[in-house]
Amino acid sequence: MNQIHNNPASSPANPPAGAAPPQASAPVRHIGFLLDIPLELTVEIGRRTMTMGELLDLSPGTVLELDRPAGDHLDILANGKLVARGEAVVIGDRYGIRILEVVGENPFEQAEEGGAP
Repeated sequence: MNQIHNNPASSPANPPAGAAPPQASAPVRHIGFLLDIPLELTVEIGRRTMTMGELLDLSPGTVLELDRPAGDHLDILANGKLVARGEAVVIGDRYGIRILEVVGENPFEQAEEGGAP
């Protein structure tokens, strides 16, 4: 009958002499290269659902009521994903938005806190 013997000298915890040590995990990559990727920011003040007939009845001067109350924070979307909320401001002859709240976590902060080189 064959017997199996465990040799502690050649176990994974103690590799044979000359063997490469096992890799603990894949190397951590910096995500700084993502900082130059362009994103489309959209500010959404509200939405409305309507029928095709209602859409065809629109004309200049028509006022559409949206689903948000006046004074509510505006959603700021990056490529369609909610990232922040803010309020509209006027800067000279242009509109702007003041950020009031950032939604979600910053993945760059997590990578930095993790001690990545």
